[in-house]
Amino acid sequence: MKNIRVLVNGAKGRMGQEVVKAVTVASDLELVDQTDLGDDLIARIKASQAQAVVDFTTAAVAFENTRKILEAGVHPVVGTSGLLAEQVAKLQQLAQDKGIGGLIAPNFAIGAVLLMKYVQDAAKYLPDVEVIELHHNRKADAPSGTAVKTAQLIAEARKEIPKALVEEKELFEGARGSEVHGVRVHSLRLPGLVAHQEVIFGGTGATLTIRHDSIHRESFMPGVCLACRKVIGTQQLFYGLEHLL
Repeated sequence: MKNIRVLVNGAKGRMGQEVVKAVTVASDLELVDQTDLGDDLIARIKASQAQAVVDFTTAAVAFENTRKILEAGVHPVVGTSGLLAEQVAKLQQLAQDKGIGGLIAPNFAIGAVLLMKYVQDAAKYLPDVEVIELHHNRKADAPSGTAVKTAQLIAEARKEIPKALVEEKELFEGARGSEVHGVRVHSLRLPGLVAHQEVIFGGTGATLTIRHDSIHRESFMPGVCLACRKVIGTQQLFYGLEHLL
């Protein structure tokens, strides 16, 4: 069986460099090209005969990059954060029209995917919940894609939206975080962090905290490599790594 041919877009970035290392050492994957800002992505895809393109770039170009990958007839594996829900929907429609599958994942860490699964169960019984996401101080978008996805899953799972007991008044704008799908989300950006998320549920006389910590970017690589393998032959653009596990 031939190795899966993979092109890494955003290869000069911190995540891109880790993907290059991971694909290089994977026995069933073959790194056929590395591209970054200023490169002709479609031309390089065709020249390298890539089967899958991993994209870790920026939110400003992620939509257009994914569109180009699909137009080139190749499977996208997108880890770039910041895509809006309407952009994801447009890309999924394009993938359906082209008959090409792929993946857009807010988080490639297996532990983060499990966290999102567990919070869905907890939200059924503990509807009072807030999300804290913590990332390095070079992350531009807030809240993180993982936090947005987590809030969405909580909203879908809980049976009721808790009523406010008091009329809140922020003395400083943003003190209570942002409201995402009816869930409060707080974003921290500090040096020394990589990617972390904490979901705190409140109950009668008790709290439940579910937390995941990525202490190195290599924690995302098993999920990235798994996605490169799984997207081949698919005809649907999935949102969330859990659909391929």
